[in-house]
Amino acid sequence: MAFSLFNFGAKAANTKNQVVEIPLKQIEPNRYQPRQVFDKVQIQELAHTIEEHGLLQPIILREYKAAKYEIIAGERRFRAMELLGWEAAPAIVEKMSDKESASLALIENLQRSQLSSVEEARAYKKLMDLNNLTQVALAKGVGKSQSAVANKLRLLNLIEPVQNAILDGLITERHGRALLGLTDDQQRKLLMRVVNEKLTVRQTEEAVAALQGEVLPTPADSAASITPAPASAAPAPATASAPVKQPQAKKAAPKKKAKISVSDPQIALNTIKKSVKLVKDNGFKTTVRQKKLPDGYQLTITVKPQATDHQDGEK
Repeated sequence: MAFSLFNFGAKAANTKNQVVEIPLKQIEPNRYQPRQVFDKVQIQELAHTIEEHGLLQPIILREYKAAKYEIIAGERRFRAMELLGWEAAPAIVEKMSDKESASLALIENLQRSQLSSVEEARAYKKLMDLNNLTQVALAKGVGKSQSAVANKLRLLNLIEPVQNAILDGLITERHGRALLGLTDDQQRKLLMRVVNEKLTVRQTEEAVAALQGEVLPTPADSAASITPAPASAAPAPATASAPVKQPQAKKAAPKKKAKISVSDPQIALNTIKKSVKLVKDNGFKTTVRQKKLPDGYQLTITVKPQATDHQDGEK
């Protein structure tokens, strides 16, 4: 990725990095961190690795006011150290402005993290706003084509519940793209169908076409429309012979749906909670109470229309 576009590379290259110990209580996440969903299992695995082998790479901070530090790079490592109960973190402290701090945090995460498509789109938008960049200039800076950047940015035209569903893994980026041509209300209603009925991308596209008064061509129609007739074909001569009976095509055996095996009850609980979050994002006041039983878990879910507050009931 081209750091030089943002004028950060030269200063960092001339700085002699010194590792220091910074108390964890004085460290705060970067408010421009593009990653909004942190996998708890992955953080636990990282904590186990750090516990076994030590921290191989210090985190990067900047001191934005006296004894207060903001993370530039390494929030996952920071969270793992918190999980391990460390009191201080090995860190390199850089001097930089608010704009530089925000831009570097975005660039570092675009380089290193497997961001979701929505997180990536939001990171691009923030970089453009912070540095007054066009899509062409941003694409050059991050080493992507302009069309790839533009396609990601289009996802920001989706309503927030759809963006959140992509963030939470309830739907794919392709599902989201299918909803782009719909009104906000149509997006909201079709999103509930996609999640509840587990619609495929193709089924989602067909539902969108139906809402817009269109009909998608079937794969067979599409193939027929692009198959040219042989140039040398001539009309068949008329004969008195009996018509030849064409062999009937064998019907394809119905595909069996893949069965998903869930062995950890906590995974099942998380799946239910994500569905509840989707309902909450669509304007319903929702609370979840969880109780541990000797042989499992008990969930009590309450849903009320027209939520008047944003209190998070998923505890």
